[in-house]
Amino acid sequence: MTIVLSLDIHRQLVYAIVDIETTGSHAASNGIIEIAIVLHDGVRERSRYESLVNPGVPIPPYIQSLTGINDAMVTRAPSFSSIAPRVHAMLQGRIFVAHNVNFDYSFVRHHLLAVGFALEEKKLCTVRLSRKVFPGLPRYSLGNLCRSLGISLQGRHRAMGDAAATAALFDRILQVDIDGHLTAMLKPSSRESYLPIHLPAEQVAGLPTSPGVYYFHDQKGKVIYVGKAIDVRQRVVSHFSNNSPSHRKQLFMRQIHGVSCQPVGTDLVATILESIEIRRLWPAYNRSQKHWTSPYALYAYEDMRGILRLAIDRRRKHLHPVATVANLSDGYALLRRLVREGGLCPQCCWMQKDDGPCIGRSEGSCRGVCEGQETPGDYNQRVQAALLQLQQELPSFALVEEGRHPEEKTLLWVDRGEFRGWAHVAGQARVESGKELEAMVTPCHSNDKVRSLLLREAKSHPEKVQWLG
Repeated sequence: MTIVLSLDIHRQLVYAIVDIETTGSHAASNGIIEIAIVLHDGVRERSRYESLVNPGVPIPPYIQSLTGINDAMVTRAPSFSSIAPRVHAMLQGRIFVAHNVNFDYSFVRHHLLAVGFALEEKKLCTVRLSRKVFPGLPRYSLGNLCRSLGISLQGRHRAMGDAAATAALFDRILQVDIDGHLTAMLKPSSRESYLPIHLPAEQVAGLPTSPGVYYFHDQKGKVIYVGKAIDVRQRVVSHFSNNSPSHRKQLFMRQIHGVSCQPVGTDLVATILESIEIRRLWPAYNRSQKHWTSPYALYAYEDMRGILRLAIDRRRKHLHPVATVANLSDGYALLRRLVREGGLCPQCCWMQKDDGPCIGRSEGSCRGVCEGQETPGDYNQRVQAALLQLQQELPSFALVEEGRHPEEKTLLWVDRGEFRGWAHVAGQARVESGKELEAMVTPCHSNDKVRSLLLREAKSHPEKVQWLG
């Protein structure tokens, strides 16, 4: 009775079972050389269409060897643009079915769009369906499935041969799917057919809808991408809603075998943890933040006369800064304060770049080191004292954020301007000193982005700041 009901539902739908052969692995830079479409009404096959396609470029030797399709065979074949109207008419309003559907769909959609036809049909992946309906099989490639299930597969790696075998597999799925896996995949709320072929849907379904940092893993469990979100599950699914035809996106999709998550309480904590994790793990598919630094910094160096000089300059990779600043204006404001309060020479701090008389002499900050009236040793002591005072002035505090649940809060520890780590504590807990907090936190390596975020948040929301003794 369940099977009859399932078939009644599927009679109302038409499935377009598609297979293509191509010149390469991603649609943005490769063409289709053969396409086959089998229309199926949920009970039986209704019609077939197949055609060789002239891609307009030479077919790579390894593709010729794999498929048996060579340049001579496609010379007189139609271009994709000439068969696009018929292909689009067969696919429009149908469920797009394929074995590893995201590959075929990305190619067909991209090449249809290139000649003015939009394709936004629902997808169904027979790899994912087979894993649910035929659990426990050793492998789920089309060839292995056909061998395991006794399905005839003639013309392997030719479009109609593979499409016909996929249609036979689809028939078998319809016959034995008493648990309604296909119907569940077709529900509007289901995004399973959009997921990478190796990513278990159960892992995605188990992700929280709260803030956190998520990790995509490859086949060996290595992290290949780190991201953050206010709603982790929704953000993870959104990665796959855009079926980009680029090589990078398609390779990324194929390499994803798992996803995990570290829940946090707020977007700020997620942003900080994401930045730390990207630098710790150096994932292959993260581009941003790997090299993020404050663009300017304060440097101290000794010139040929032995005078310790200060300068604001762009952040240099192999130089250790005394302090970092967000922009040039902040940098010069810091230098002016050091000159004024530390009794330093404007010329030796690059605040005065002309050869005229030192303005620090008239203003009372310079004691003449620039004119040889003060020894470099005496002047350098004041520079070092000013820098020490600058370090001591750097703030030490805990920024209090919401925790992962109402009875918890998160403390972000800043020690003399440097982020040291974070801790989840009971909502009523209070920490009085850095030494007390040090025993509680998960240590983290600070970086310019995190430091800038925390100092800006503390300035904007003083009510969150818990100063430490």
